[in-house]
Amino acid sequence: MNPNKFSDAEIASVYKAIRERRDMRHFLPTPLEAGQLERFIQAAHMAPSVGLMQPWRFIRITDTELRRAIQQHVETERLATADALEQRSHEFMRLKVEGILSCAEVLVVGLTDHREKYIFGRRTMPEMDLASASCAIQNMWLAARAEGIAMGWVSLFDPETLRQLCKMPEGSQPIAILCLGHTAEFYPAPMLEIEAWDKRKALADICFENSWGD
Repeated sequence: MNPNKFSDAEIASVYKAIRERRDMRHFLPTPLEAGQLERFIQAAHMAPSVGLMQPWRFIRITDTELRRAIQQHVETERLATADALEQRSHEFMRLKVEGILSCAEVLVVGLTDHREKYIFGRRTMPEMDLASASCAIQNMWLAARAEGIAMGWVSLFDPETLRQLCKMPEGSQPIAILCLGHTAEFYPAPMLEIEAWDKRKALADICFENSWGD
């Protein structure tokens, strides 16, 4: 008997949240419950981070004009991405890539400035601050899904442009625009699978033993 193990029901809930989490693009304008956003940010803040540096910073976008400016910038980047995709550009343009104007809450997630002073765990891999912040975002995603709230991670933006829009300090780096809100229904599978953009790889294609490919 493992004394550290959760109950069977608790374990099932954890795996259910992981399995049914979706990168959402369709939202209802219904506001979140009081305290709900704070719970999600607290869940994010409980994530592990290299050297306990806690590199994540969250900016809640409540100004309507700023939200609109962010959406317009994402749309500009969407068109540039379509051009870069060449043969798949028309296929890409049919996809819905964000819900910035329709969701209840928008958060911009950034890496803090002065990150170079953190050496623990980053001497040979400085990008571990990004990995740490990604863990925080995943925590938020799972907490939101457990409470029936949809979340989408938008990455179609120029970091320097978004940094200036949000008045972030020099040396900081935005890494995500998060859309959160109620939805009519969660996608039964990842949207890009439903739209036949790509499909999930088999475990045998990603898991090896002792050396790559074995």
